[in-house]
Amino acid sequence: MTDFAATKALFHIPKGMIYLDGNSLGPLPKSAPARVARTMTDEWGEMLITGWNKAGWMAKATEVGDRVARLIGAEAGHVVMGDTLSIKVYQALAAALEMRPERKVILSDSGNFPSDLYMAEGLIKSLGQGHELRIVAPEEVEAHITEEVAVTLITEVDYRTGRLHDMKALTAKAQSVGALTIWDLAHTAGATDVKLAECKADFAVGCTYKYLNGGPGAPAFIYVAPRHADTVRPALSGWLGHEAPFAFDLSYRAGAGIERMRVGTPPILALAALEAALDAWENVDMAALRARSQSLTQLFLEEVEARCPMLTLASPRAAAARGSQVSFAFENGYAAMQALIARGVVGDFRAPDIMRFGFTPLFIDEGDVLSACDIIEEVMTGALWDRPEYHARAAVT
Repeated sequence: MTDFAATKALFHIPKGMIYLDGNSLGPLPKSAPARVARTMTDEWGEMLITGWNKAGWMAKATEVGDRVARLIGAEAGHVVMGDTLSIKVYQALAAALEMRPERKVILSDSGNFPSDLYMAEGLIKSLGQGHELRIVAPEEVEAHITEEVAVTLITEVDYRTGRLHDMKALTAKAQSVGALTIWDLAHTAGATDVKLAECKADFAVGCTYKYLNGGPGAPAFIYVAPRHADTVRPALSGWLGHEAPFAFDLSYRAGAGIERMRVGTPPILALAALEAALDAWENVDMAALRARSQSLTQLFLEEVEARCPMLTLASPRAAAARGSQVSFAFENGYAAMQALIARGVVGDFRAPDIMRFGFTPLFIDEGDVLSACDIIEEVMTGALWDRPEYHARAAVT
């Protein structure tokens, strides 16, 4: 049985703060500073360039990838770390389009994270082959998966509302018409019980600074299904994806399997922080995590609705239909969120009117939820958000 009280003790949460923004940036694992310091002093400091061999730096991208693989239901040896999520989206999308040269439609939905759509738009322009990015409402995705579609590019959980797509059903539909699938797991890795292998996903990408708590700018990951791993062509053919990087050939030869999806030098210090974060997951059962998440989000939803009738639920009401977040719409949502943050309840705002709250069972419990609801009720019923300082927009919302 997963001990969530024990996992909570592994994270630093500032005194007086209820942190409901783990879906934007996870908190600091208490062990991370020492892990990064050890990497800096004992490895970088003492070993210098020999650390690539002596400290095993070169293998970190795939070693850490295997640890992430367990949390997303992927086969070992088919996840690699590195770069940012947008880069990994580009890699997967370019590879998938090349595998379906006779098809020109990339299917996505209006709840997808904009960066994914921007990467698709940029790739289409670069290719100049007449591809189309077709964007439909989230609930209409399945109906639009036709034989025109080369690849679906879907974020499993809508970043605004928390709406959860049915990965298994949509993947099966796509593959029944010969399309490929790319799943963005930014809001599901570490938040839900993802089953990439069971669902037969073709590609998946995700970041590690949200629910996986790897820290700001932590490296992203890419998954390639075993059936594609040795034949997919990496459009970003960086030197570490080469079959023999230190042969320094003047032309590219793709490495074996997932290694070919590596691009540049791995961020060793960032990977050290992520390794510390992943230690917290060693004894976590993902099904138990999902059950706990559903319980916490349902409690929060019911309490807020009962206490704050001026807020409109923007997330699916059924726990099974959403990820590990609950969103409410409010005309002055930005100001209201600033008032909450000032009182220690940290969520975030997404335009145009969404107040978003993320729930990470590793460090959030029922007591936190009820305490947060007390403060939300106070702020909303007293209109404490209606002060000039709460309406001033900061660069990050």
